[in-house]
Parts: sequence; structure tokens; C-alpha cells
Amino acid sequence: MKSSRAYIILLLLFSAVFMSAPKAHGISFALDSIAEWGKFPRFIVNTYRWGDKFFNGYDSTYVKGTGYKFSAKITTDSWTDGYRFVLPNNKYILMDSDPSTSSGIYLTYLAISAGYDVNLSKLIGGVDRSRKRFRFGFNCMLFAAEAYMIKNDVGSTIKRFGDKNDPAHLNLPFHGINNLTWGIDAYYFFTHKRYSEAASFNFSRVQRKSHGSFYTGFSIYTQKLDFDFSTLPDVLRDQLPDHWTDYHYRVDTHNYCLRLGYGYNWVFHPKWVFGVSESPIVGVRKGFVNSDVEKVSFSLYNRLKTSIVWNNDKWFCGAVVKLDAALVNDKRTTFAGGILSGEAVVGYRFNLW
Repeated sequence: MKSSRAYIILLLLFSAVFMSAPKAHGISFALDSIAEWGKFPRFIVNTYRWGDKFFNGYDSTYVKGTGYKFSAKITTDSWTDGYRFVLPNNKYILMDSDPSTSSGIYLTYLAISAGYDVNLSKLIGGVDRSRKRFRFGFNCMLFAAEAYMIKNDVGSTIKRFGDKNDPAHLNLPFHGINNLTWGIDAYYFFTHKRYSEAASFNFSRVQRKSHGSFYTGFSIYTQKLDFDFSTLPDVLRDQLPDHWTDYHYRVDTHNYCLRLGYGYNWVFHPKWVFGVSESPIVGVRKGFVNSDVEKVSFSLYNRLKTSIVWNNDKWFCGAVVKLDAALVNDKRTTFAGGILSGEAVVGYRFNLW
């Protein structure tokens, strides 16, 4: 009984102090209200405001914020990959894959987003053509950072095979693929107060007046590629290079590169923006390219993306197309691999507080 009475007394005292505190009419998560809680909350709020101004400061003539913390959006994403080999003796191989398509619903609060995707390729076509793909991005006015992982162990389709000038036209399913590419990129925008990549590709800013910016940074990525041609018909397999051990083409390399690029947002109507960004990635490749001997060679990658975005205060929609392409050359064989993706988005912005 004594402990129960003591608990009740403490609860009444706490309630009396809380209700009698100045301006304590309710709990508010506004920054000014949080700053009044004490010295440490005030320090956190001031640090946040400094960081927000430093990383996200912009010229309001060219860029503005959306004015909303939350957004809900419906997305449809489709992508396909393709591969091309240029072989000795004027031979080449061309492959591409059927598109993998998914659709999802996402809820975003500031930079945090969560949602759920449905594999439409499997749901509608009955065949699971999905290839694993993961992307994470952070974008502020000052710089952007990306992490990604792309894996294909499902397969592709051989479309051309043989003599470069007169290849055989095929539609041959090819399942001897086990490819994995992953890496991180980070890059700085030189004209970051007047150009917003987030306005044209992330829907989290609004570009008010046309402008562009050069950017530069680094890219570190790993390629692990394995194409197993041993199951091909003899008439095709006999045309492969002699130095392809066990009829395999393998790449296992680490790449350390400089990323250079230019982005431009064209505001052709107060509610519309067309964005384009082109970025070659050049550096050194260290590892094994269809050989047991580790070598250091030239590395080349390229990222191209374009978008069109419509903003109408709370409502927004857009379409984004991206093309990533890599080139690997070991003096005897030239390999080019690329991924083409497209995303359509419809969303609604709002505030809860």
C-alpha cells in the first residue's frame, strides 16, 4: 500500500510541474519548441540548422524546397541488361534480356523511405525474370552519394553470334551467367546553390529556373563476371577464342576511378523540368580479366540519366531513364555490358506536423 501511495504522489507531483511549466500547453516537435527544452536540445537544433544551411543552402531564384516533410508515391520500375563481345577473327556475340518489371508503394519522411514492391513480371507473365538490384542514394544540394548492387544469375538471350559482318540471327536462351557488380559513388556539385539533381531525379526539390553544374568525385566498384558457354551447340562453341579456358569468360576486378560529369535542368514551363546528367567514370582496374595473371589496366564506365518531372504543389509525377555501361578490354577480347532502366512515379506530398 505504501509503495502504491508513493507512486501516486510522485505521479501527481510530475503532472503538476509539467502542467504549470510556462508555455507547456502541449508537446510540439517544431524546432523552436525543441530548442526551449534545455541547453543540449538547443545545441542539437542549432547544429542541425547549421548543417542544413551548409549542405542544403540554395539560391531561391533557381531552387526551392517542396515545403513538405512527407510524401506517398506509386512507382513502376522496369529494367533490362545487355552484353556484347568483340572476339578475335572478326567474331562477336550479342545478348540481351527480357525486361524485369516491378511496381510498389512508398512512404517517405525527409530522407527516409520505406515501401513494398510487387514483381509484375512474375505476376503477369508467370515467369520470374527478376534480377537482383539494390540502390541506395543520398542527395543534398552540396553533394550526392550512391551505393548499389546488381546481380544476374538468371540468364539472357543470345541474339547475334558469329561473323561480325554476317552473324547468325538467333533467339537462343542462355543461362550460363553469374554476374555481380557492386560499388559506391560520391560526387560534389560545383554550382550547388543553383542546380539541384534532387529536383530532376529524386522529386525532393523544385527547380525554378534553368541551370546546370559540373560535378566530380570518386567511384569504387567491384566486377565479378562469369559467362559459361560450355553448353552451347558445337557449331557455336567452336567459334569461341582458344584462350577461353573451359569455354568461360571471367572477370574479377576492383576498380578505383574518378567520376566527372555535368547535369542540367531545363525549366521549360513553371511546373515542368527536363533533367539530364552525363558522367564518364575513368580510373584503374586491378584484378583478373579472363586470365590467371593479376594485372592493372584502364577502367571505363559511364552513367547517363534523364528525366521529366511535373510539380503542382502537393502533387508530382515524373519519369526517369538511366543507362549504365561498362567496358572491359584485354587486348584480345572487348566486352561491353549495360543496364537500361526506366521508372515512372506518381506522388503526393503532405505534412503531419
